[in-house]
Amino acid sequence: MRTNETYEKELAFQADRRRATVEFINIISDLWYDNAIELVLFRNQLIDRKVSEILNLMEYAGDFVQKPISIFDTLEIARAIKSLDLPPAKLDIGKLAYEFHIDDSDEAVSFVARKLNDANRNGEIRPKDVILYGFGRIGRLLARELMTRTGKGKQMRLRAIVTRGDVDETVLGKRASLLRSDSVHGDFPGTVKADVKNNALIIDGTTVHMISANSPEDIDYTVYGIDDALVIDNTGAYRDDTSLGRHLKAKGVDKVLLTAPGKGVPNIVHGVNHNDYNPDEVHIYSAASCTTNAITPVLKVINDSFGIKTGHLETIHAYTNDQNLVDNMHKKYRRGRAAALNMVITETGAGQAVSKALPELEGKLTSNAIRVPVPNGSLAILNLQLENAASAEALNATMKKYALEGDLVEQIQYSLSNELVSSDIIGTSAPAIYDSNATLTSTDGKTAVVYVWYDNEYGYSHQVIRLAKHISKVRRYAYY
Repeated sequence: MRTNETYEKELAFQADRRRATVEFINIISDLWYDNAIELVLFRNQLIDRKVSEILNLMEYAGDFVQKPISIFDTLEIARAIKSLDLPPAKLDIGKLAYEFHIDDSDEAVSFVARKLNDANRNGEIRPKDVILYGFGRIGRLLARELMTRTGKGKQMRLRAIVTRGDVDETVLGKRASLLRSDSVHGDFPGTVKADVKNNALIIDGTTVHMISANSPEDIDYTVYGIDDALVIDNTGAYRDDTSLGRHLKAKGVDKVLLTAPGKGVPNIVHGVNHNDYNPDEVHIYSAASCTTNAITPVLKVINDSFGIKTGHLETIHAYTNDQNLVDNMHKKYRRGRAAALNMVITETGAGQAVSKALPELEGKLTSNAIRVPVPNGSLAILNLQLENAASAEALNATMKKYALEGDLVEQIQYSLSNELVSSDIIGTSAPAIYDSNATLTSTDGKTAVVYVWYDNEYGYSHQVIRLAKHISKVRRYAYY
């Protein structure tokens, strides 16, 4: 009889949790669409999440900070945020709920008001028009994220996509289909329709012009009502300051961002060196590479905390469109062999590229790459000689601290899982997932081997968007 009573109590508790989660989801949507306030849970996105997904994230959050964070406490904080008059913002409700849990105050509204006291000092944000130049793997992910996060259009507005070749009914239909469905990342959580009459895609009810062009400088974007825009070039065709500068000759363009390593332009890893260049003075930027964005934040933490003498980076990278599907001629050695059938040793410039964001590591790192038969999801192995000895526990504790607070919370996700594999990290918005259970150190603590996973498409795309918001000066108030 007692067993049945316990079971009934468990059922009642689960029903209460799910009811609270439904209300929490409704508040998340109201804040986003009515107030341009985005709630996240330790950098995990909450918009368009299901009840079960929210509850799973709550369990992760509790394990991560090693303090109980319940949906009921989190809901109370969400209600308090909704009751306040706040500007557009991005708020980590996990951090707020944790701090509320350990705070002496019993009143959520006054607690939240005190914590977010600086929110109204950010000033007015002027929305930025965005043009995607190219529509490949990264271009389509950027389009997805830009449209999903448009909200009230207070920050970045995707206005046009530029491709080569004619834009006819067939092409528009194919572009719409590729945006709508993705073999790796699943279906786009919105609507995509081809507007043949106006040469456009209607994404979530919003018109995005499809423009055909062979030369960047030949386009007049003002014809489409676009002005003072940011061009995000993801073609890979233009990689230096001269060729990228051609975009600035087009009417309606203000700034350019390259989604690849660039020459003669600042190579930025957001969170590490994005503040080194003034957006009012610099007009062309590079977001570096996916691997550089994955390893640089982790290397910065280790170098700042323990010092790095030398090191070697080996990246186990998903195959890319640059490789051959079956054996055939290729300008690079080994990349001509069938990508989905072989592990392929190749080169990477990531080790050298790190020094562009962290000059103190100039000449200290070597690097190589192995392309492996997975379509997405990569792993960087860092073998480092340290200035100051460190145990695996000390390295992990330091990395966890930086993942919880400071300037790199968006860049480093700290994994507690003993079962982490490459498919698990698909769809992670952080460019670096630190595998705490894989960390190794030598007996004397002077050699460390750390493992950093990364979604080389999705995580990198989020870094591009973070940098785009920074150089466009549309970054909202953030509480992490």
